[in-house]
Amino acid sequence: QVQLVESGGGLVQAGGSLRLSCAASGRAFSIYAMGWFRQAPGKDQEFVAAINRNGGSTTYADSVKGRFTTSRDNAKNTVYLQMNSLKPEDTAVYYCAARLITIATIPADYSSWGQGTQVTVSS
Repeated sequence: QVQLVESGGGLVQAGGSLRLSCAASGRAFSIYAMGWFRQAPGKDQEFVAAINRNGGSTTYADSVKGRFTTSRDNAKNTVYLQMNSLKPEDTAVYYCAARLITIATIPADYSSWGQGTQVTVSS
C-alpha cells in the first residue's frame, strides 16, 4: 500500500491558478499510476486527470482539458496538478489516488486515496 497526502488547496478568484501536490510514502512510487478526482457538494466524485508510472502519458476530463496539467517527480515521490484559468465550477475537494501499473478513470479502480484538499474558486 502507498500512503498519500494532498496539499496546495485554497481560495482563489476565477481566472487564477493553484498547484496541488500529492506526496506518497510506502511502496515504490514509480510502480503506481496516479489519478486526480474531485467531489463538489451534493455531486458524485468526478475524474479529473491521470498520469502513468513514468509520466509519459496523461489523460484529462474534457471539463479541464487545456486548463489543468498533471505531472510527477518519481525522485520526490510526488504528483502534481497545475490548475490554471480556474472557474467557480472547479470548486470541490480534490483527491489524489494510486493504482498499480495502468491509468484508469474510474474511482473504484484505485486502491489508495489521500484525505483530500479543498479548492474554492470565487466569482
